[in-house]
Amino acid sequence: MGRLFWKLFLILWLAQITTALGVGVAFSLRHQFESPRATELARQDPAQRPPPPPRHGPVPPEPLLVGLVASLIFGALLARYLSKPIRLMRGAFDAVAEGNLKVNLAQQLGRRQDELADLGRDFDLVAQRLQGLMDDKKRLLHDVSHELRSPLARLSAAVDLARQQPEKLDTWLERIEREAGRMDQLVGELLAIARLDAEGATGGETLSLRDFLVALVADAQFEAGLSGCRVELQIEHDGSIAARPDLLRRAVENVLRNAIRYSPPHSVVQIRVTPLPDCGQVRLAIHDHGPGVPEAELATIFEPFFRSSGSDNQGYGLGLAIAKRVIVASGGRIAAANAAEGGLMVNIELPLA
Repeated sequence: MGRLFWKLFLILWLAQITTALGVGVAFSLRHQFESPRATELARQDPAQRPPPPPRHGPVPPEPLLVGLVASLIFGALLARYLSKPIRLMRGAFDAVAEGNLKVNLAQQLGRRQDELADLGRDFDLVAQRLQGLMDDKKRLLHDVSHELRSPLARLSAAVDLARQQPEKLDTWLERIEREAGRMDQLVGELLAIARLDAEGATGGETLSLRDFLVALVADAQFEAGLSGCRVELQIEHDGSIAARPDLLRRAVENVLRNAIRYSPPHSVVQIRVTPLPDCGQVRLAIHDHGPGVPEAELATIFEPFFRSSGSDNQGYGLGLAIAKRVIVASGGRIAAANAAEGGLMVNIELPLA
C-alpha cells in the first residue's frame, strides 16, 4: 500500500468517525433537553411518564462500535479504490521513463468507468503516439543511411576512377557533381520534413484560391509540355484559404509533379476544385491517367522513402511525405485512391479562410 492509500484512508475514516461522534453527541444533547420536559409532563399526567433510561447512558455503545468498524472497512475499500489507478499510473510512468512504451493501463484498470480510467486511457494513447514517433525515427534513420550510402559509394568510386584515369577527369567530375546534387536534394528534403515536424505550417496568410492555382498550373504546364501532356484546371468554387504560400505551393507542386511524371504522353492531368459546404472546406482533386498504385500501397505512399512497386525509382520518396505534412499542418487532409476510369486520384482538402 502506498502513502496515498494511507492518507486517503485516514481522511475518510476520520470523517466518518467525526460524523458518528457528532450523531452521538446530538442524541445525547437532545436527551438532556427533553428529560426535564418529560418530567414536567409526567407530573401533570402520570400516564406520560417516560421509561427509565438505560444504565449505559442515553446512546448505546453497540451502534457506535458497529459504525466505527463499518467506517473502517468502508474507508479502506474507498481508499484502495481511489489509490489503485494512481499506483498503476506511477508504474506506467516508470516504465516509460525506462524506455518501455508498450504499456496498457486500460487493460489493468478493467471495466472501471470514471475520470481516473479516462486518464489511464489517455495515457495509453500518448504512449502509443510516442512509440509510433520512436519507430518512425528509427525507420527514418535507417532509410536515410540507406539512401546516403549509394551516392556516397558512387562518389568514392568516381574519385578513385578520376585518379586512375586523369584523361577522363571531366567525365568523372561531372559524375561527382551529379551525385553531390542528388545528396543536396536529399538533405534539403529531409530538412524540410524536420522543419515541418518541429515548427508546423505556422504564420499562414489568406490566399486567393484561384490566383494561387492559376500561377501554380502555369509553371506546371511548362514541365508537362516537356513530357507531352497538359494540365487542365477546373475551378467550381472560388474562395480564400489560410496557409503559408511557399509551403502550400511546394506541397501541391509535389503532388502535381508526381502526376505529370506518371502520365502517358498526350494525356491530361486534371485539377478540379469543388466545395465541401458541410465542413467549410474546399477539395482539390488531382487526377492523372497513369498506371495508378496497388491498393495495398495506397495507405503508405505518403510515408517517407516509400516507393511504389510500379514507380520509376526516380527521387527519394519524400515529395508526397512533405505534401502530407504541409497539408495536415495547414488543418487539411490528403488521401489517394485509384480512379474508376484509370489513374491515380489525390484529394487535398483545405479549410476555407
